Amino acid sequence: MPSITKPLIPLLPLARNELGLTMQDYQGGMSTLCAGCGHDSITAALIQAFFELSLPPHMIAKLSGIGCSSKTPAYFASRAHGFNSVHGRMATIATGAGAANRELTLVGVSGDGDSLSIGLGNLAHAIRRNVNMAYLIENNGVYGLTKGQFSASADVGSRSRRGDSNLLQPVDPIMLGLSLGATFLARGFSGDKAQLVPILKAAVAHRGFALVDIISPCVQFNDHEGSTKSYRYMRDHELREIETDFIGQHEEIVGSLARDRATAVTMHDGARVQFRTVPEGYDPKDRGQVEAYLRERTGRGEIVTGLLFLDESQQDMHETALTPPNGLAQLPFSKLCPGSAELESFQDGLR
Repeated sequence: MPSITKPLIPLLPLARNELGLTMQDYQGGMSTLCAGCGHDSITAALIQAFFELSLPPHMIAKLSGIGCSSKTPAYFASRAHGFNSVHGRMATIATGAGAANRELTLVGVSGDGDSLSIGLGNLAHAIRRNVNMAYLIENNGVYGLTKGQFSASADVGSRSRRGDSNLLQPVDPIMLGLSLGATFLARGFSGDKAQLVPILKAAVAHRGFALVDIISPCVQFNDHEGSTKSYRYMRDHELREIETDFIGQHEEIVGSLARDRATAVTMHDGARVQFRTVPEGYDPKDRGQVEAYLRERTGRGEIVTGLLFLDESQQDMHETALTPPNGLAQLPFSKLCPGSAELESFQDGLR
């Protein structure tokens, strides 16, 4: 049970989804993160996405590793299954959970340190196997629990709160996913809920490994002048590459897009945000074109957000491994443990 329980103060009747559940049914315990932490905004987006998708909470499995980001699963879907693994090993635990029960909706919440440093090898192989899960990286560029050291995602030249500059090249999870054959890649900003919610809904609905890199500023150690993961920097440099929405397959998608152009908009706080419509010929299913475009925009100092790459033609882990259609959890004990005679027969076939 969470140490702090959210009070329910229903001032108006709460809206209900197709299951008859309210947003309250997808909430968790009260957050103990710093006030203003981007991770809490991601939690709010997850709660809304689950509500709008009408997911049964008991069919959700939420997993995490170690770090500020890995506390997030305690703050949403309190009636879901949960597992907090050791540092960097969440992807491996998720692979096992998916093999045991393929009917679960797997949602992994990790951080840039948890995924791109100690957990990089585990993340890479989850992408290779195309594990059927949504994998969120709450990316703030620092180790928040250990006083703000640079993480593997910190950009060259980004300054720490005490003034040091990062000299090492960053690991970009989107470029990493492109090189490893990922089938769903998206980037969001915790301060842009309108874009983030449909991205999360699409990631959950994707058949295969959906990697979502979410820039999530750390208000304690990485929200200052000189940081490239701060709220100010994101608002000045975010490039919403694709106007993102998620519409179920039962509804027709209708719309029109203007020609490629960028527009600078001054926000209430004085920050300037560049918006860009989809460029002529941009194809999110062309891996090489996407990589070249991201490199070009990164070179201009722009942070491209939206659904950036999608490949629905690849087999997921279950199709490749020919796992049972109902998952290992539904197999009878006699099939899971056939006995020593069956094992001996199997070993004879290997001799």
